Amino acid sequence: MDGLRDSAASRRVGLAVTAALGVIGVAAVVPVAGAGPGSTTSLAAAAEQQKSDRGIPHDDAMLAPHDHNDPATKNDVSRGLAVGEEAEAVDPTTAEERAAAEEYVEAERALPDPELVGVAAYPARTAVPADRYAMAGGCYTLTAGLARFGPYYFKATRLGGYLLHTTGGELAVVNGAVKVAAKASPAADWTATKAGTGYRFDVGAGKALTVAGGKLVPGAGTTFALRTASGCPSYPEAAINVTGDPFAGETTYQEVRGFVDAHTHGMAFEFLGGKVHCGRPWHTYGAPYALVDCQDHTLTQGKGALLESVLSGEPSHDPVGWPTFKDWPAPESLTHEGTYYRWLERAWRGGQRLFVNLLVENNKLCQLYPMKKNSCDDMDSIRLQASDMLKMQDYIDAQFGGPGKGFYRIVKDPFEARRVINSGKMAVVMGIETSIPFGCTYKKVLGKDFPACTKAEIDANLDEMHALGVRQMELVNKFDNALAGVAGDAGAIGPLVNTANFLETGSFWAMEHCEPADGESADNPQIGVLPDLSAGQQDALFGAIGKVLGLLPATPLYGPPAHCNKRGLTELGVHTIEGLAKRGMVFDPDHLSVKARSSSMDVIDDLAYPGVISSHSWSTPDTYPRIYKAGGFITPYAGDSTGFVAKWRRHLGWADPRYYFGFGFGADINGLGAQGNPRGADVPNPVSYPFTGLGGVQVDRQQAGERTWDINVDGVAQYGLYPDWVEDLRQVAEAQHAGDGEKIVDDMARGAEAYLQMWERAYGVKPDSCRNADQRLGVSTVRSRVTIGMTTEAVLRAVGQPYQRLGTSYSFCAKTSTRAKVPVKVTFSKAGRVTGLSFS
Repeated sequence: MDGLRDSAASRRVGLAVTAALGVIGVAAVVPVAGAGPGSTTSLAAAAEQQKSDRGIPHDDAMLAPHDHNDPATKNDVSRGLAVGEEAEAVDPTTAEERAAAEEYVEAERALPDPELVGVAAYPARTAVPADRYAMAGGCYTLTAGLARFGPYYFKATRLGGYLLHTTGGELAVVNGAVKVAAKASPAADWTATKAGTGYRFDVGAGKALTVAGGKLVPGAGTTFALRTASGCPSYPEAAINVTGDPFAGETTYQEVRGFVDAHTHGMAFEFLGGKVHCGRPWHTYGAPYALVDCQDHTLTQGKGALLESVLSGEPSHDPVGWPTFKDWPAPESLTHEGTYYRWLERAWRGGQRLFVNLLVENNKLCQLYPMKKNSCDDMDSIRLQASDMLKMQDYIDAQFGGPGKGFYRIVKDPFEARRVINSGKMAVVMGIETSIPFGCTYKKVLGKDFPACTKAEIDANLDEMHALGVRQMELVNKFDNALAGVAGDAGAIGPLVNTANFLETGSFWAMEHCEPADGESADNPQIGVLPDLSAGQQDALFGAIGKVLGLLPATPLYGPPAHCNKRGLTELGVHTIEGLAKRGMVFDPDHLSVKARSSSMDVIDDLAYPGVISSHSWSTPDTYPRIYKAGGFITPYAGDSTGFVAKWRRHLGWADPRYYFGFGFGADINGLGAQGNPRGADVPNPVSYPFTGLGGVQVDRQQAGERTWDINVDGVAQYGLYPDWVEDLRQVAEAQHAGDGEKIVDDMARGAEAYLQMWERAYGVKPDSCRNADQRLGVSTVRSRVTIGMTTEAVLRAVGQPYQRLGTSYSFCAKTSTRAKVPVKVTFSKAGRVTGLSFS
């Protein structure tokens, strides 16, 4: 693998030199006759003019400025559509098909729900901790002989590590003595070690907590007996404000319930060199250290935060995070942390059960941004972020009392995910969304592509990523690459990202005028000038860097919209999709050009591969029905609650009756997507706190430090407000049509199950035999395949997905020569082994 990496790196360097020689001067800005008084364009555009003069295909017109900085953008059914185009567009399905799909979804809602049970969020605390992890979050005294110390609040810093928190600060070794320090530090980070029936604590060699002369001193160490106590001050931390036990399944193998977010960037604090994103999702010492602003923001009191100002539209901001949070987090603040682990915990407590964390990078923008501490190589960044996910899982485990006890569980297959969700925890899937995956850039020189990767290198990288735990992937993000063309970014950001595309590949996007058959399935419309950025632009981070630094060359002018990128899916792209399918990894066609996405779905159809998802509305309406037809799953970009309800209504008409239906969202939070705006406290149907969430929990306004958030006035300021956002969906849908509030929440609650069933099919499990008559086996065949003692997974592989999974039984359908549909019931033990088989 190292040899392949070295070979690929050398190839990329060589291609960069070749491309540089081939494109010198292409980006220079020169006057073009006839373009209007004082106008300029690039040599690339001048070349297009020459093509026009010769009467060959060309980009021949200046496009009037198109403002994509409209909050409505994030509420479109496709983020690749122009604002205002969607409403008049032609739906790719017929009215009859849509009506039939909606009737089918209504019938799905009428099916019995699985029984849910409550489980404790945290393990029960005993008077004496059972192991070195169990004192996390507890108040204890330390006793050695007749000496007693404390009480101390044990704030877990890692598995088996603690701050011993007091009213004055943290117990620490300071200048050779044990004292209370005002701030946490490694000198206050005590490692607990089991010693007989007690525990020893140290912060390093020769610095163990020791009793001498009735006092605590650093030394060889004393064994202490721990007992629960009262009177400890709480450690400063974000609150959850959800009461009631989390829900779980009666069995580990039944149908699940819970919300699904299939697109979020929880480790974005590392990308673009690790200096663009402010704050992080966890810190050894908790919220006061994790939720802080970037150093360049703090030093200028928020007035020199150029990137944040460009993205948010605000000239300055209060740089103080914890504990006041005056200006951030906020829906429009794209450089500040939004997925702090306690906010994720609140989302879990409020009903979320599946979370896809996409590892993200853009090497070119990382190289352009002047401040960095991490490698700009896409795959180096992906590996770093994957490692961070494991570290965060360990940290959360530490807060919950030991390995495997936290709510955040990284999973690698749908069967493991089902067990995790039914145990009451949140399944976390690792994915990739990066501009140059596997080093697969390319350079275009004199009209010819020179890819920087080979099929062998792609295979090696897929193997590595699969071993790392990656199970969902996009081929492109912001730039064309050796695998495919991109949809491009629209509005003011478009030229900026396009010029970065030029720096990466030696060519601009090959956008041309097109006439989509359905009236709307085109790539993002481009503009011919470079206007100022304003507030409300989502997915704007990349272009904003270019604007702040002023490093990007001028872009070509394109003809009138609609626009389609001529670059489609390459042979290497086809090979990558085939490689994903071979490994059971979920393919996401978002961000691909319409041409590439259509070809990618042809590959999916040819493979008969159901492992496909559109995770955040960067596909187009020509593709959504094809994804459902393939057996895939769709989670539209969350955005504003009102806009999301509209997207939900439209997707109901695309549901495929051969597959279980559920719905989810793609938050795209943490630097890449603006979050939902508030509807206002004065609307006739606001969210009323506390409200009853999924599983019967009570959800109140969320607090952290001195700040309290309310969805009605703050919108989705941070991830912990997604349960509130779902409740807002209920209010919006119900106001539009009586009964729809319950329906949308029901569909959302079925989202995690729908994702799991798509993922099972990607693993080779056949779709259920009740919805799919062609999948029915003969009764005698079922009887021979399903035997006593089989596991639930073995049953699925033998006879396909169940129609229903309730408690300890699965239902299927079979057939005989005289009966087209014979109900089948398989019963299991509590441990998930077949105990019986019956036919009705």
